[in-house]
Parts: sequence; structure tokens; C-alpha cells
Amino acid sequence: MICYKNGEIQRSIAVQDRAFHYGDGCFTTAKVVHDQVQLWSKHLKRLQSACEKLKLSCDLAVIQQSLKQLKATQAEALNGSLKIVISRGEGQRGYAFPDHAADIWLFFYPSTIEQGVCESIIDQVELLDLRMGLTMPELVGIKSLNRLEQVMLKQEASSKGLTEALVADVNDSIVEGISSNCFMRVNNRWISPNLGYNGVHGVMRAEILARMQQLDIACFEETITIAQLSQVDVLFFCNALHPMQIAAHFNGRKLCTEPAQTLFKQLQLNQIDGLWLNQ
Repeated sequence: MICYKNGEIQRSIAVQDRAFHYGDGCFTTAKVVHDQVQLWSKHLKRLQSACEKLKLSCDLAVIQQSLKQLKATQAEALNGSLKIVISRGEGQRGYAFPDHAADIWLFFYPSTIEQGVCESIIDQVELLDLRMGLTMPELVGIKSLNRLEQVMLKQEASSKGLTEALVADVNDSIVEGISSNCFMRVNNRWISPNLGYNGVHGVMRAEILARMQQLDIACFEETITIAQLSQVDVLFFCNALHPMQIAAHFNGRKLCTEPAQTLFKQLQLNQIDGLWLNQ
């Protein structure tokens, strides 16, 4: 792992950093393939929106400067994942904002390149018992540093031997997966849950919705309740690192996988553009 803070290599974090004390900030995780940061424009747009809503003052151009420095230190093409964290930085005790710019952290986790991008199958998916809460309206959709809900949800899923699962909120409405957004087919209609009250506005979800619209493939963003899950015959999850993970079974019931596999090909999700670091 390689880490930069405001464009400089770092190996430690200050004990008064508000990211540590309050989860005061936001982040995004991107996939890097052969020197290309996939979906970069969507990642940057989401960071800009989150900074505006959280009133984080920072120069996001530092991110690309750090990426150029990272690229310059590597003899071979970059492959792996990139995590960008924006913290309000160091501050005194108490909730009040410190009077300085936020810090921009960049973490690069190298990995071997995948041989092609394709859909993958998750054999077993279930609805978790834990429920998500409703979010303050101003914070809906933000990928903030406060991820305790996901930590607890992941623990429940792991205890059941699940790699991914569906999550509902306190109103019994389906929200998303543990670390992914979700799409499902109900009565031959593609639906992605409405994220007006909670959940993360994922970049891959936005990309899939945009591609479906371009191809005139109808997809509805609407509320799906737990009671409607018996009508779901296709289910898949998506995030920036995995464009489509298809569920083969849900709560022990066999689902169709072919419609999602066909959709993957129609949307050409094996082709994801982004920011080239070698130009």
C-alpha cells in the first residue's frame, strides 16, 4: 500500500485528525486497470458533491497531482484499487469545524491485473436481519467516513457465510447490498431501489442507469418492500470494483441469471472508461 497526504508520501496519521475522532469526511474507491482510473469523472463528481454538502474546503486538483507522482514512481503499469479519503483534518476537542482546508489522502493498493472483466456469480444471497436507519436529508447518498452500519452488516453476513446480502431499512424498504448497490427484475421490470432516504449513490449504479437509458432499456428507481421480494426473479449487485455480481439463489430460492448476463453484454460493462495516467 502506498499513501499520499496532500501530495506527499505519508506513513502515519495525526492523533487529532477528525477522520479518526468523528468520521468527519468522505471517500471513494476506484478501480485502476493498466494506468486507467475507471469511472474517474463520476468519482470526482461524487467527491465534489460530498465536499459541498459537508462543507469541506479543499482543492481536488491535488488528487491528480498525487496520481501523477504515484505513476512516476512505478516502472510498470498501475493495476489495483485506489481509495481517496477527504478528512476535515486536525482539530481541537469538540464538534466545531477547524478553520483550515481539508486534507486529501490517497491510498493505492496494487494487485495483479484481472484477465478481462466479466460478470460473476454469487451462489447464495439472503436478506439480513439488521436494518439500516434513515439518514439526515442533507447527508443522503454521501459516502461518508461513518460506515458503522456497513461494518455491522458485514459481520452478520460473515457469520452466515455470505459474501453479499440484501439490506432493508427500518421501514422495510430494500436499500442496497452491504458494499454494493443492487438491481432486480420484478414482473419483467428492471428496478433499482429508491435511495431518497439512505444508501450510497454509487458510481457504477449511476453508470449502469445511464447506459440503460442510452439503450432505451427501462429501469425504474422506486421503493421495493420486503413483501415484494418473493416476486424478484433476477438480482445483481454492482460497485466500482465489480460491475455486476449476479445472485444465483436468494433465501434458498433459485433465481434466473441469464437476463443479467445478457444485460451485462448489452451494456458492455466489460468496457469502462476513465482517467489515463500515462498521458
